[in-house]
Amino acid sequence: MISAEQNDLITCIGPSAPAGQLLRRYWQPVALADELAGPRPVKPVQLMGQHFVLFRDESGRLGMLDRDCPHRGADLAFGRLENGGLRCAFHGWLFDASGNCLETPAEPAGSKLCTRIRQAAYPVVEKSGVVFAYIGEGEPPAFADFDCFVAPETHTFAFKGLFECNWLQALEVGIDPAHASYLHRFFEDEDTAESYGKQFRGASADSDMPITKVLREYDRPDISVEPTDYGMRLTALRKLSESRTHVRVTNVVFPQAFVIPMSAEMTISQWHVPVDDTHCYWYAIFTSFTGPVDKTQMRNQRLELYELPHYTSRKNKRNNYGYSVDEQLTETYTGMGNDINVHDQWAVESQGPIQDRTREHLGSTDKGIIAYRRMLVRAIESTQAGEGAPMLIDAAQAGALTGPPSIDGIGEDGDAGAYWHAADRERRLKSDWASARLGA
Repeated sequence: MISAEQNDLITCIGPSAPAGQLLRRYWQPVALADELAGPRPVKPVQLMGQHFVLFRDESGRLGMLDRDCPHRGADLAFGRLENGGLRCAFHGWLFDASGNCLETPAEPAGSKLCTRIRQAAYPVVEKSGVVFAYIGEGEPPAFADFDCFVAPETHTFAFKGLFECNWLQALEVGIDPAHASYLHRFFEDEDTAESYGKQFRGASADSDMPITKVLREYDRPDISVEPTDYGMRLTALRKLSESRTHVRVTNVVFPQAFVIPMSAEMTISQWHVPVDDTHCYWYAIFTSFTGPVDKTQMRNQRLELYELPHYTSRKNKRNNYGYSVDEQLTETYTGMGNDINVHDQWAVESQGPIQDRTREHLGSTDKGIIAYRRMLVRAIESTQAGEGAPMLIDAAQAGALTGPPSIDGIGEDGDAGAYWHAADRERRLKSDWASARLGA
């Protein structure tokens, strides 16, 4: 258990909150590139309690500005894209992607007012189908050369979903290797040949054993946590027999991302991004090491489960997450369908808008959560002291950070570390784009 004051310290993300000041030192996902498709690529964005407007101008340049017009505070998200920028519909003031005021057309001819006006603008960049923004002070850190950022566009797919709870409890479900044996338990195993695009429905690498069978029948993982340059690595071992061990390697990328295996061919890099103190979006980049991603299939699979424009799950707290007694008795542990994101959503939203950690009792399998919270508190304290924090990297450091390896497979006896290193190398050797990076 922690105190209420400590809980506030690690959860609240407003501009003056210590955790908010820390998270503003990093790039944050703010939209899918798909959300700027169509005839009017303008989107309101809320990030860490602040309101912005994201747009792509006529030349294709991305911009993100404060949402309130600096003239009289009207909503720029209803502005017009024209003449090289975004024009406020109230009086026609025009702003470019850098926040420069280009025109104040209602002013008298010859007025120089626009030369004295600037709207706050923020760096934005598109990476693998996700638009990232930086709303902190000074220069943003470099992007690490992780697989999800260096893979060809054809080999990545991005999606997102809304959780109605604080970002930290949403993140912590992803760094808990033990929960998968219960929360994501399926009582029957599907044909793994039909598992494309589905999480936890394929076979573990180097075997034909469905992941669902492993998680269901071997529910006491031996979990270890190892600090890394990017955050930490979690290894969960499930002893299947005297000679075979299931090895699952996941990673926490500081401050709020994790990289996990989806299948033998694909990994998921996922961020939990605060909208405000009580809502967050998860953003996921699926990265393929084999052939190009079937984006149409993966998108259609998810659009059956999520409603646009806000990417809300069709199964949510307003309909009890689709809970079925019959299903819970015969098909799934939760009775909430096959989408593991819905399982996660129930688990973290049921903790309340902000989990009251003064009432929790952590166990030995929560060692990853404990380690991450300590890392988070240290980084918050360093920020308050005007010092550095993990992953505030420059271009040279970014080039040295690759991977990170994320494996779900079954090894034959021996050293689990040696197995996952070898499995990761073998997967990369078979990949056109990843094999070129083995020497990096």
